Amino acid sequence: MKKALVTGICGQDGRYIGEQLLAKGYQVFGLTRQDEVADILSGVTMLRGDLEDHDSLRATIDRAEPDEIYNLAGVSDLKTAYEFPEKTQEVNYRSVGVLLEKALTTNPKVRFLQASSSEIFLPASDALNENSERDWKTENPYARAKMMTDRDVIKLARTTRGAFACSAILFNHESPYSPEKFVTRKITRTLVKIKFGLETCLSIGNVDEKRDWGFAGDYAEAMIRMLAHTTPEDLVIATGKLHSIRDVIEITCGILDIPLVWSGEGIDLTGLDGSGRVIVQIDPTFFKPAAPYPKCGNIEKAKKTIGWEPKVDFETLIEMMVQADLTDLETK
Repeated sequence: MKKALVTGICGQDGRYIGEQLLAKGYQVFGLTRQDEVADILSGVTMLRGDLEDHDSLRATIDRAEPDEIYNLAGVSDLKTAYEFPEKTQEVNYRSVGVLLEKALTTNPKVRFLQASSSEIFLPASDALNENSERDWKTENPYARAKMMTDRDVIKLARTTRGAFACSAILFNHESPYSPEKFVTRKITRTLVKIKFGLETCLSIGNVDEKRDWGFAGDYAEAMIRMLAHTTPEDLVIATGKLHSIRDVIEITCGILDIPLVWSGEGIDLTGLDGSGRVIVQIDPTFFKPAAPYPKCGNIEKAKKTIGWEPKVDFETLIEMMVQADLTDLETK
């Protein structure tokens, strides 16, 4: 029986990877902090540890003796990254080196996947692929730590030690497991509450901002395929399609049978329901001009290398999230 260690098991990617590996017959270990819920997945052996505690990482490897490692944990939101840049560097860069070094010492044939991010790229007019230019001049601590890890830890171990180590360059992805701090989940949950009279209005930033959004379950499948491939390859995992925040709002309202009429533009834009009541308004605090070149992923290499492409389309993804919010509301 193969053994896999999943850091960040409590996040959406970790849950989907854990579910899919269990279905494949793996013994799955999940790394969790003391303050996290330990019963995320039935069948997963939860191990206590923290990316800032290197000794706990080494002890986790000794306990699990994994054949595969999916390193998904880390500082993941930009607000925290900017507020705590040194912590971000420690967790998203230095700890990855410790984890991989210990894993290779324990099992030189271990297969290691690092969750990277589209934040590493400079914006460009063309879809971004594995060779697109990195934004080394960025002031974003999260992006810099991810780039350094890709280069100094993953690529270096692969080229100098022959390690099976690779980076999944993940574009935005969502799911019913997404926390409300992410804009798509904020939209679906708030509009569900408006539907049932629990809230009155959704406050949002620029609705014309576009992103390449996919389903986290599809991306989990891609990462598993990456470690099952014959050779370690860094791959862009995305959909190759752009959608706007306005699209998310309109699709959600359609699913909920909420009439929606837009009025005004820019920070004066509002969304009105059938009775003329404002249910969507722009919060100037979060409003910023839409990026001239929104980041869109080119997944041709993933298609050719691991035979992967997304299965869940954007409209289905939003419907999944809305249905999860409806179910959650009904059980409370």
